[in-house]
Amino acid sequence: MRNATFKKSQVVKYLAWTFGLAWAVQLVAAKVYNGGNPALGRLIIAAMMFVPTLGVWLAGGSFSDMGWGPRIRRNLKLLLIAWLCPMLLTALGAALYFLCFPDHFDLTGAYLKAGVGEEALEQLEAQGLTFPLYVLVSAVGCITYAPLINAIPALGEEIGWRGFLYPQLKARFGRRRGRLLGGAIWGAWHWPLIWLIGYEYGAAAGNAAGYFGFPATGMLLFCVITVAWGILHDALYERSGSIWAPALLHGAFNAAATLPLALCLPDTGSARLLGPAPMGVLAGLPFLIAAAAVFLREKEL
Repeated sequence: MRNATFKKSQVVKYLAWTFGLAWAVQLVAAKVYNGGNPALGRLIIAAMMFVPTLGVWLAGGSFSDMGWGPRIRRNLKLLLIAWLCPMLLTALGAALYFLCFPDHFDLTGAYLKAGVGEEALEQLEAQGLTFPLYVLVSAVGCITYAPLINAIPALGEEIGWRGFLYPQLKARFGRRRGRLLGGAIWGAWHWPLIWLIGYEYGAAAGNAAGYFGFPATGMLLFCVITVAWGILHDALYERSGSIWAPALLHGAFNAAATLPLALCLPDTGSARLLGPAPMGVLAGLPFLIAAAAVFLREKEL
């Protein structure tokens, strides 16, 4: 675990830079996305993941003791958990959602068609892929190479959140309250996207029908989810002593999180707040339960 001394001025500077820059980037991404170029918008959002690292540098934080070695032999079990558990928990949550909403399950590619267009399915067929086979190939990618690839941009966030901010907050408020506050901050960091493009629950997630209480409901729910994710990421960081462990977990989660949407009808309205992606309450239950178990089991600092 990384030891830290709470430095109020440094934390304030970090939050000011990280939120200021990221929210400006999100405004640009939303304009591009809503202007008819969602692919470029998603690319800008991906680049935004490096803003927390930039925030640490601009705030004068230290990078030296974040645990740069992966320590593979020592952390092999933890790294395997980071690699494989997001896909397992996501699959369990999606199964729970579709058991409750069987009419939302779809193998025709309606979600892909709504987001990219009919030509997407035509391109798959030209490559000799049916839509179910495409989903299977994507699932295999989620448990093989995708977590490793995604870990690189995820590292950009983990350096800022788990490497810098969480140790500071835990030093000031204790482990439990520090993690709760850190998770809420992490969620709020995404708020402009949730509001402007319907990130996670609305139009950007294939739900142009919208949902109850938009956008405030999505903003608050996402903070609940990021509190849970933050607990899991930080616990892994503490136990491994390597920033690469939460980065791999983050990358694996990002790889798996959108896969259930490909199996769901678009425009499910307020049901999107429940799932099938793990950002919803129902589909996110496996993550929420795991986070609660860690939260209650680990002692206060």
